[in-house]
Amino acid sequence: MNCKVSVIIPVYNCIKYLENAVKSVISQTEFEIIELILVDDGSTDGSEKLCDRYAEMYDNISVIHQKNSGVSVARNNGIKAAKGEYIAFLDSDDEYKPSFILKMLKSRSPPWRRKPSRH
Repeated sequence: MNCKVSVIIPVYNCIKYLENAVKSVISQTEFEIIELILVDDGSTDGSEKLCDRYAEMYDNISVIHQKNSGVSVARNNGIKAAKGEYIAFLDSDDEYKPSFILKMLKSRSPPWRRKPSRH
């Protein structure tokens, strides 16, 4: 897979919302260049099993299971595993609009238009 964007979702006991968050990433217009990393932070409500099911269904979804350590540790572990050129975060109770990733990629300045850094 030519991974352009790694989306990291920290997951902790969010079974009510997780499906909508994941579906909002899966429905991105550029889903084929996205890797989705679900970082299960010690969930006990079934969220951990839902993460595993998504990883079984899609090649570009992976799961990291860790003992409960908090959202910052979960995000950092997701960053360590990320293969994308860009990283995006999504909270497990939020959703992306369908073209969010595409708009994010288009909004970045092409290298030839960046101002040179001054040292």
